[in-house]
Amino acid sequence: MSGTMDEHVRPFGGAEELAPVRIIREQFARARRHFNHLEPGLVDFLRLPQRTITVNLPVEMDDGRVENFVGYRVLHNDLLGPGKGGIRFHPEVSLDEVSALAALMTWKCALVRIPFGGAKGGVTCDTKGLSQRELRRITRRFIAGLGDNIGPYTDIPAPDMYTSAQTMAWVYDTYDNMHPGENNLPVVTGKPLELGGSEGRNEATGRGCVFALERALALGVVQGLEGVDGARVAIQGFGEVGRVAARLLIERGAHVIAVSDSRGGVLAENGDALDLDAVLAQKAESGSVVGLRGSRTITNDDLLALPCDVLIPAALGGQIHAGNAGRVQARLIVEGANRPITPEADDILAAKGIRVLPDILANAGGVTVSYYEWVQNIEHHSWPLESINGRLLARINGATDRVVSRWRAFSADCADAGGAVCTDLRTAALVEALERLALVVEQRGIWP
Repeated sequence: MSGTMDEHVRPFGGAEELAPVRIIREQFARARRHFNHLEPGLVDFLRLPQRTITVNLPVEMDDGRVENFVGYRVLHNDLLGPGKGGIRFHPEVSLDEVSALAALMTWKCALVRIPFGGAKGGVTCDTKGLSQRELRRITRRFIAGLGDNIGPYTDIPAPDMYTSAQTMAWVYDTYDNMHPGENNLPVVTGKPLELGGSEGRNEATGRGCVFALERALALGVVQGLEGVDGARVAIQGFGEVGRVAARLLIERGAHVIAVSDSRGGVLAENGDALDLDAVLAQKAESGSVVGLRGSRTITNDDLLALPCDVLIPAALGGQIHAGNAGRVQARLIVEGANRPITPEADDILAAKGIRVLPDILANAGGVTVSYYEWVQNIEHHSWPLESINGRLLARINGATDRVVSRWRAFSADCADAGGAVCTDLRTAALVEALERLALVVEQRGIWP
């Protein structure tokens, strides 16, 4: 690592630095430098959303009053196939956020080579203050409002933040009632198994995260760290992704030393590993990991600064920024969440020699197994879990191989020119994805 920690601490840019669309625009611009031959109009086509929809949703609440909710659905690009992307219910859902996430989905699908474009949706609401009946009404009204802008071959939703298999069951039922007499199962993925859901879907994002980590280490991305056995791991976010990643890593011999949720984190005392069963029990009993016996309570920001081999931010976007990136001491960061690191923080981490496995690779397991669910629904068939996990492993390994190979090629070119490593893994992944999209445009031509 070059320099000292304090040398890399910069003023935090606040809301401007964390703005989702700005982050995506900057990431795209860094990859764009490798595509000087593309016409400006084609560049805009690859960058900008293809379609944005805003719907107002009047919903009758349990107490009889009517409350209006706002929903969004963005189709970023359908070059490779129908749109694919989750629906999230969260108080901070906005059109800008959904647009940024839709772009990430386009690049993610192109990178792992599945025949989907990118999409995303959401409703601005706080699920913690809503009953199941109210959530069902919001979901049904949202899907009805979207109408034929979603469909099995048009745009296919999935679960996301604060939505679940139950939410997807309501999505399917609403759409099915609006389109009787058709095979509507492929309209949404992440459904309950009884409604055509796929084995392995709930664990897919966390499992894919671990697969990408293992492959990257085996390829020598971090000098002196060849595998997860014995690695010290900190995980920010103990939701579905963080829990699954923790379990799989422990099974592989890693030491999970700290985890956190929205209320704070816990660090194992005396440098030991956490007992995952005890963490799960504490979370189930109190609603938070905080208070775990035999642990020390820390903040989420403390967790990000822990000395460890692997840091997995698996919570919200913008967690590592210019104001705290200089404190990060991990050797490798694996982005379980979308957009957890700002471009400014990427620069600070690169200067410190910290590698980052980007979100469009590290958390692509969810959309990959969603694709498998879609195929199974179309074929009226179901695959065993072993087959699904084997397919997921092969696809994530292939994508990781391509990203690392391109990263090394860029690094070699830079070294030949007398510079240091000048392209990070994120930019290498984006170039890999955008090159495929540009090739498809060239092959298809511009209509009409």
